[in-house]
Amino acid sequence: MFRTPTLSPGGETPAPAPSGVAPAGTQESVHTFGFLMVPDFSMIAFTSAIEPLRLANRCSGRMLYGWRIFSPDGKPVTASNGISVAVDGSYADVGPMPAVVVCSGIDVHRFDHRELIAKLRTLAFYGVQIGAVCTGTHVLAKAGLLGGRRCTIHWENNDSFREEFSDLEVTQELFEIDRNRFTCAGGTAAIDMMLSMIAKQKGADIAAQVTDQLIHHRQRDAHERQRMELRARLGVAHPKLLAVVSEMEKSLETPLSCSELADEVGLSTRQLERLFRKYIGEAPTKYYLSLRLNRARFLLRQTSMPILTIGLACGFVSASHFSKCYSEHFGRTPSHERRGLQ
Repeated sequence: MFRTPTLSPGGETPAPAPSGVAPAGTQESVHTFGFLMVPDFSMIAFTSAIEPLRLANRCSGRMLYGWRIFSPDGKPVTASNGISVAVDGSYADVGPMPAVVVCSGIDVHRFDHRELIAKLRTLAFYGVQIGAVCTGTHVLAKAGLLGGRRCTIHWENNDSFREEFSDLEVTQELFEIDRNRFTCAGGTAAIDMMLSMIAKQKGADIAAQVTDQLIHHRQRDAHERQRMELRARLGVAHPKLLAVVSEMEKSLETPLSCSELADEVGLSTRQLERLFRKYIGEAPTKYYLSLRLNRARFLLRQTSMPILTIGLACGFVSASHFSKCYSEHFGRTPSHERRGLQ
């Protein structure tokens, strides 16, 4: 069962035991996080969440935080990169503690989360602070634990998540901490979320020291963008071209014509085509189609949405039109794409 990590008498900080559990018999309260791992979890999101806790202990010279790790069956759990992580127990062993974090990654929708959801609902009943990194937000939503609260998820999952949970307030922030729920976009955004929590719980000075130890340069604010600036992603600085690409990315479900896009930035259709060929190397129509098909490919791989619904969500007027364009672009039909991953 759950054991709270503590600090040894006399003020000396012993080396933390595995999973951040310190020896018993101390007086200082330790804020313990339980990490509930879903197979194929994101290793970078997990380590980005747990390392700030370790470093807060090191920088303060005290056992401020502890952690325990749980898998569905109590056996080592494997990340999406193939590395297995030892755990302290199964979901069934998780008891009330200050906070728990659901860690997941790719294909989160393909797992049976019934046991995990039941445990999360029980923990919520006991007032446990519940959070998620990367696609763990999906599990919290399935458990009905995000109603009336802001939440966020990795940008790649944002559209499909909004489709499935249209009643939730989903942002594109790096992280969201809304009362007793916290979520983040995954990757290194977990560092910034944990730094924010450390600053609030243990002081800005400790959080600043942890930031330096991580060579993180600065703690990013929740409101900073998840993705690189479009200019950096494309390697292009032309303002009108960037404006058009930005408009394309916002209008995947209802594609705009070349003339409409050109009008948006005060260009003729011919001028717009010249810009794309000069800086992107292809016609705007082809680039736009590629954006829509890549979005469709992600939805096929990462959601259980019907194929026709995906096609419509990416701007295709019929299943046959979607299938034809997809096959020409990727060399396989949408149904083959989905079956190929099962």
